[in-house]
Amino acid sequence: MSSFRDDGALALDWVASYLERAGELPVLSQVEPGQIRAALPASPPEEPEPFEAVLRDLDDVLLPGVTHWQSPRFFAYFATTGSEPGILAELLIAGLNQVGILWRSSPALQELEELTLDWLRQLVGLPAGFHGHIEDTASTGVLASLAVARMLHPDRRVVVCSEHVHSLADKAARLLELELRKVPVDDQFRLRPELLELNDACAVVATIGTTGAAAIDPVPAIADRCQTTGAWLHVDAAYAGAAAVCPELRHHFAGWDRADSITVNPHKWLGVPMDCSALWTRRPEDFRRAFSLVPEFLQSSDDAVNLSEVSIPLGRRFRALKLWAVLRCYGRAGLQERIREHVRLAALFEEWVRGEPAWEIVAPRHFSLVCFRREGSDAENERLLERVNDSGEVFISHARLGDRYALRLAVGNFRTSEDDVRTAWDVLRREASAL
Repeated sequence: MSSFRDDGALALDWVASYLERAGELPVLSQVEPGQIRAALPASPPEEPEPFEAVLRDLDDVLLPGVTHWQSPRFFAYFATTGSEPGILAELLIAGLNQVGILWRSSPALQELEELTLDWLRQLVGLPAGFHGHIEDTASTGVLASLAVARMLHPDRRVVVCSEHVHSLADKAARLLELELRKVPVDDQFRLRPELLELNDACAVVATIGTTGAAAIDPVPAIADRCQTTGAWLHVDAAYAGAAAVCPELRHHFAGWDRADSITVNPHKWLGVPMDCSALWTRRPEDFRRAFSLVPEFLQSSDDAVNLSEVSIPLGRRFRALKLWAVLRCYGRAGLQERIREHVRLAALFEEWVRGEPAWEIVAPRHFSLVCFRREGSDAENERLLERVNDSGEVFISHARLGDRYALRLAVGNFRTSEDDVRTAWDVLRREASAL
């Protein structure tokens, strides 16, 4: 039987080789539904198998069914990166296998989480007074925030948001049995604050960097209305929040310091592997009122507020370790360098589209997302998207903006170069010509 050290060396070598060749693999998986499961045994093994066999099946069976989010030509949704420091930290997290149910169950887990969230708060320019903890995703963060808002306003059962809000608000409202009221947007796809009706609303979800177009809701005006009515203000900056690390981009975040809660996903644009979503609040005691439940078997005399008392789950992973590793190994300067380069590449792609006959930009570009389309019908643009993605050379996605089908190219992978963006533009023009 092989040793942990030998198997570990094989696994590390596999990951290193994968990262080196990820850009050569078809970005979007080319398998059919059910193909991967059909290639695997229907029953569990009776006898032990060597770890080397797991790696062999990873190559031969599973890898064809992987869509390569680590590829430098992944431009769909919001591109992400599992950076090398974060990947190594994941190994440490699994090895330590901490279960953060209480402060005493892992003091290092809780205190490092509180520290790293405060480091990140400083990096993005939020003022002191925001208490942070890590959730798995922004969906959980908004669910928790709206649960607090419902507790504070039990007689108000409405959540207000833009018609371009992420579906996480729809799901949270459904789970909490709240009505979701969507407000129309202006010609830049921003919520129109003059249309807000908040007398029966417990909360408003404003977005900085919407999924469809990276639009920026007018947070200062929304905050004014929330202050008047007492509605909870949650700012979803899951994608764009990382850009606040760069001072020249911080004007996009005006007013977010007035929010009651904020989400930013380090696993989107800061090189932290999935899953790591930062949730800050100015009102941690309200979170504690909503979620604190310490049963007898967990009672202790420790002078500490457990993170399980301000969030939904009892147990939590040592996620802060990978965020800590990335922040230390890149530093403010390294993160700024990558975000600025992504914004530059998106601006360059936008310039190419604007300069090409029969192509158009369909939404303002604020960060590293470009929304565009080819002249023609929605069906033709949809077919173009399919052809581009079927090629395996790049992967892009779409949105519907103002009842028009738009193509989206989002730059966000730390390994993406100008050549990769040029490849995307060449593939788009080639497939458009072939239609």
